[in-house]
Amino acid sequence: MAYAGLLLLLSCTLAYQASTLMAVSSLDSTSEALTSYIPSNSKSSTTKKTMNTIDSCWRRMSNWASNRRALADCAVGFGQDAMGGKYGAMYVVTSPSDDPVNPKPGTLRYGVIQTKPLWIVFSKDMVIKLKNELIMNSFKTVDGRGVKVEIAYGPCITIQGVSHVIIHGISIHDCKPGKSGLVRSTPTHVGHRLGSDGDAISIFTSSHVWIDHCFLGSCSDGLIDIIHASTAITISNNYFSHHDKVMLFGHNDQFTADKAMRVTVAFNHFGTGLVQRMPRVRFGYVHLANNMYDEWDMYAIGGSANPTIFSEGNYFYAPNNGDAKQVTKREVKSGWKNWKWRSSKDKFVNGAYFVQSGWGSCAPLYFRSQTFSVADGSMAPSLTSEAGPLSCSAGKAC
Repeated sequence: MAYAGLLLLLSCTLAYQASTLMAVSSLDSTSEALTSYIPSNSKSSTTKKTMNTIDSCWRRMSNWASNRRALADCAVGFGQDAMGGKYGAMYVVTSPSDDPVNPKPGTLRYGVIQTKPLWIVFSKDMVIKLKNELIMNSFKTVDGRGVKVEIAYGPCITIQGVSHVIIHGISIHDCKPGKSGLVRSTPTHVGHRLGSDGDAISIFTSSHVWIDHCFLGSCSDGLIDIIHASTAITISNNYFSHHDKVMLFGHNDQFTADKAMRVTVAFNHFGTGLVQRMPRVRFGYVHLANNMYDEWDMYAIGGSANPTIFSEGNYFYAPNNGDAKQVTKREVKSGWKNWKWRSSKDKFVNGAYFVQSGWGSCAPLYFRSQTFSVADGSMAPSLTSEAGPLSCSAGKAC
């Protein structure tokens, strides 16, 4: 996009003078353990595991640890072209500490703000408690495979005005609002921020983004927000739980630039303790494919401002509450019957039902490289059975 391209062009001409200051992170002793968010009695916990098309691209390789960048060739859907740091050097995070203004080499923040492409990995298990929002630069991959990485108990990730970002294999939970103050966004730019909302991942005026195999839950605001004409995004293989407003796509009902938004949501597991917005969409186009919905308290898929939603091959297990069986919710009283909301090959359980609307085709207009096969909804529990961060060991298939 024009904004992202301009930012990248300007930042690529600048050099960075690193500071040596370090801010030591600490874990809030009152915070809930991550394992408590992932239930052992999931409705798909005893289901046969089937490797989906994204995972089969790389997980069978025993040399994944020495060939990490092969992951960048495995995305499908609208975010398929996200290359992250595929053509950059390897950067190793060795410390969970954080300084929003003068990040030290070896910290996550120092890596993500660089102007050059980087593939970012971690030397050990760590919990990173950020002191303010983490503002990512273009052409970055954050790859948590082989270790357990959590970003939690503080402000979390902002993807703003950039492109080609991949976030894979980390847990992002218990995110808090950021404070007003100075935050470094590039090696040569420190800006005054008004404070983030407490989202796990906020995607703002950005493109070519892929979020894969992450755990997201229990944040102050949303888990993933995609707003201000962001597009070319795939959200896949993630595990969501214990949250109210899960995903918001589209800024507000007046921001018509979000008509450009194209998002693929595939192979995700929407687990226990979720209430609504899986997702909630304004304008734009969203393809929901082979996702597992364990439950919802209000609704699963909602929207306003005439978005197009294609639900294909998903598994919807309705709550026992007789007033909440409907999968869909239009946030208007009338005028929605021409909106294209379609269901194909979905599996409905425990009284779940999808109210369709509109006429004509609403199939995703993917390029050949973005296209993937979508199975019947009865297969979704198996295809999503390993959603969330994987336990990978070097020298073995993951």
